[in-house]
Amino acid sequence: MSTLSIGLLYGGATLAVMFSGMPIAFALGAVAVVFMAVFMPAAALDTVTQNVYEEMASITLLSIPLFILKGAAIGRSRAGQDLYSAIHAWMYQIPGGLGIANVFACAVFAAMAGSSPATCSAIGSAGIPEMRKRGYSGSFAAGIIAAGGTLGILLPPSVTMILFAVAAEQSLGRLFLAGIGPGLLLVGLFTVYAVYRYRREYAAAKAAYDRAGTPHAILKREQLTMVERFSTLPRVLPFVILLTGVMVALYGGYATPSETAGLGGILALILIALIYRVWTPTDLGPILTATLREATMLMMIIGMSLLYSYVMSYLHLSQAAAQAIVALGLGKWLLLAAILLMVVVLGFFLPPVSIILMTAPIILPPLKAAGFDLVWFGVVMTIVMEMGLIHPPVGLNIFVIKNIAPDIPLKDVIYGTLPYVLLMALAVVILCFLPGIATWLPDLIMGTRS
Repeated sequence: MSTLSIGLLYGGATLAVMFSGMPIAFALGAVAVVFMAVFMPAAALDTVTQNVYEEMASITLLSIPLFILKGAAIGRSRAGQDLYSAIHAWMYQIPGGLGIANVFACAVFAAMAGSSPATCSAIGSAGIPEMRKRGYSGSFAAGIIAAGGTLGILLPPSVTMILFAVAAEQSLGRLFLAGIGPGLLLVGLFTVYAVYRYRREYAAAKAAYDRAGTPHAILKREQLTMVERFSTLPRVLPFVILLTGVMVALYGGYATPSETAGLGGILALILIALIYRVWTPTDLGPILTATLREATMLMMIIGMSLLYSYVMSYLHLSQAAAQAIVALGLGKWLLLAAILLMVVVLGFFLPPVSIILMTAPIILPPLKAAGFDLVWFGVVMTIVMEMGLIHPPVGLNIFVIKNIAPDIPLKDVIYGTLPYVLLMALAVVILCFLPGIATWLPDLIMGTRS
């Protein structure tokens, strides 16, 4: 059987098993094992556990459950709500300040937790009710939290970045640094849109009031004293100091990513114990359970995805696909556009973890041959995968928002997220014209690569 026939069969079998409803990890593992049994030597089946273990026995991957522990400790305490309250207290007088506060709170929380769903849940549980109480529409409130939550896979420490570093054999520290500039770019774009959307909703409410005397909560102005503003800081500052300390330890070369993740997890547990009195077994149980559940799920997906990629490589499917892409003779930017379009389509059905591990063997060789910086591409690919988190049919963040705000119709949630999908696409275009936004910081701190 030709490589093309095996490749088509491999892809078709994968789609069929995934659409059957089987969990992603087991779907990928099942397809890989079946094709090993049929197309590889019989002895290959004896090495399944060895292959999975060797692929997962990476010191870089060790940081994933540790960062998840840090995120769970912060996300399941009141840290997210206190962070949002503090930022809101200082920004509420700016037009659209409540929406901007949500964007900033999502960005800071994402940098502490490294998880998109955790960011949506922690900030949205406080931010969405506050926005709606003050007259913001449900679609505006839901959309800005869903979009802000996507920063969790771009700003360090990002689990997605860790996996890309492993798959592309790139420096994790350089990737983390490369995500900061584009992350701030997205924060800026989201902030500008928040102001624009607020002005529209305010103008509509003002017109209704002038025309018919209809009162609207968005027209009311609140006032906070300086004492009230400063009172919000004591609980937030320790976590900001923790974030700063973790970044200094990682980028200053004082600790490896795994050591930094371990230190961050321990310090986060200490902080929630001191500040929120979360220290009894009853309090810590949900945190540890959530950490084990999410870390086990991710590590299973990683292990089976790497086994899936190993089978692709052994059967020369990934090499043949990469050669076929090169043979198309596409120009440099057309090649990039085609690959990113493929990532967008995969984002309709798959989470970022699976997309990276399944496509890396195929798309990275042609991109490297075309002269693209893989660190820069990792950032661009992450932004494109962020889009998949807020557009249907999968749109993980959409369903997180629907869970914490069940009274907002699903169509309103989706409508609220669509402008942010376009803003992310704009950010990708900007990065193509100005790649230095992603590369200048790692080059400045870690030196220019030869």
